[in-house]
Amino acid sequence: MTAKADPKPPIYLDYHATTPVDPRVAKLMLHYMTTEFGNASSTDHIYGDLAAKALSQARSQVAELVGASSREVIFTSGATESINLAIQGTVHEQINNGNKPRIAFSPLEHKAVLDTCQAIAKKGLTELVHLKIDSKGRLNLEHLEQACKQGLSLLCVMAANNEIGNIYPIRAIGEIAQKYNIPFLCDASQAVGKIPIDFEQWGITYLAISGHKFYAPKGIGALVVRKGHQLEPIIFGGGHQKGMRSGTLNVPGIVGLGEACRLRQLEMAEDEQAIALLRDKLQNFLQEKIPNMVVNGDLSSRLGGNLHISIPEIPNSAIIARVRDRLAISTGSACSSGVAAPSHVLRAMNLSEELIEGSLRIGLGKFTTEEEIEQSAEIISDAVKRIDRLMSI
Repeated sequence: MTAKADPKPPIYLDYHATTPVDPRVAKLMLHYMTTEFGNASSTDHIYGDLAAKALSQARSQVAELVGASSREVIFTSGATESINLAIQGTVHEQINNGNKPRIAFSPLEHKAVLDTCQAIAKKGLTELVHLKIDSKGRLNLEHLEQACKQGLSLLCVMAANNEIGNIYPIRAIGEIAQKYNIPFLCDASQAVGKIPIDFEQWGITYLAISGHKFYAPKGIGALVVRKGHQLEPIIFGGGHQKGMRSGTLNVPGIVGLGEACRLRQLEMAEDEQAIALLRDKLQNFLQEKIPNMVVNGDLSSRLGGNLHISIPEIPNSAIIARVRDRLAISTGSACSSGVAAPSHVLRAMNLSEELIEGSLRIGLGKFTTEEEIEQSAEIISDAVKRIDRLMSI
């Protein structure tokens, strides 16, 4: 009896949600799980010394990728924790100094920013300022400067959007923040490892990083904190990492994050150029097959791997139901515990209900192949045709 071949796994095009761990990163992590497995705070023996040395190297690798000093890197469990530390730490510090904080943010920010700000505001601890955007998701820099001019405790703007892929003018925003002496939190989860970031030169105060968005494992990230700024901790117990984030350090995860940063430093420019070419090819294929398809966001400034589309009159849930066994794409962000809800990003852009209901987020990465792009275009267009036929009966 002949054994059946394993079914081919679905094509993965959801790189904004998470990325596969680079095999080179995983190999190094395994070494620090099984051989050099020491606690970096146990400095009475060689195991602790080796772990501490590995952490020091990883700090330097993270810092080098984003243009910071290694002394400014605080390791966390990921960008959500980093963002919470920056926002809550700023608020508590302001309150301790007798001030009522005022925080400005874009309505397109990740839920880690939006929900944290809303939770603090519900307690009456802060005033919130919503920055203005247009139908392409672009920021109104004049309004942003006006908000800074009126005085802020913290300005929150992401480097790149996790749904529509827009890249924001962080350098220009940093200059405005510096002009008015406003601390600037930049959520760079989707940007680090994909586009250049210069923490020192761009006037960023706090930079949030998430490892699993650029081929490192889940559960590890960092907050880069500009020298001279101190945050009230939100996790206590040992005073690790300059008292800002207590807890035994995740040595294998941190080593993996550092190695991923080193590899992105070497390979990012070439990889992202190739990814953008594949994205453009997929976009062209789909536009040929689905003439009424709309591409959302700022097409002049977006991540190389992002393709956010809407197919009018075709519900995105119907497409997902028909392609999920062959193709992994999404209806939006993975930041809301799998809860199906209209995208807050598309709503803030004031897109029509038809475009919101027909929206799909497609994310390409370094392991995406040309063959997969061609197959994906066929899978999506075929699903659209079948749904269209059913709806016209």
